[in-house]
Amino acid sequence: MAMTLHVVIPPHPLIGHWLSILRIDSSPPPIYSAALEQLGKWLTYEALRDWLPNSKKEIQTERGITEGVLIETDIPLIVIPNLPGGLQMWQGAREILPNAKLSLRGVPEVIEDNAGIIIYFDQIDSGENVLQTMEKLKDQNIDSKRIRLITSLACNTGLQKIGESFPDLRIYASCIDPTLSEEGEIIPGIGNPTLRLNTIIT
Repeated sequence: MAMTLHVVIPPHPLIGHWLSILRIDSSPPPIYSAALEQLGKWLTYEALRDWLPNSKKEIQTERGITEGVLIETDIPLIVIPNLPGGLQMWQGAREILPNAKLSLRGVPEVIEDNAGIIIYFDQIDSGENVLQTMEKLKDQNIDSKRIRLITSLACNTGLQKIGESFPDLRIYASCIDPTLSEEGEIIPGIGNPTLRLNTIIT
């Protein structure tokens, strides 16, 4: 794997718990859905720790003036979820970023020069879907440093491919699994999110 690819696995017990719920083959669709939402929330929280634009400002309290930290709301954030699982992850994360713009049709045709971009994938298997999204962003001259990719699970195979083309991309995941099956599914993995969510795609 390219050594400059930044893959962050936060050591939080809640992240480990909800990943385990995804892995359990008997988890019913509502619980599976809740697990994706919870991973979306906690991984987003970690991804924003040193990335979300903020500034220190004087604020007025009832007892005087003190210094506070406020998020820069004039800097746009664009959310691009991979359907359906990526959207489920965003549902859990949206309370953290209520002002973010959601793009359900993939990469927008026009992206502001100062916009930050958060991409949600339920999992990274071969990496091909991620590469397609990243290439579209590259065509708009979007630097990888302006992007955070959040996924519940990643496979070494996909990460290697991504790292070869986009070594500066920062990815947040709950775990890295070692390999893919002959059918292209992650082992041990979380199953097929589309099937496990009982999602109908038309």
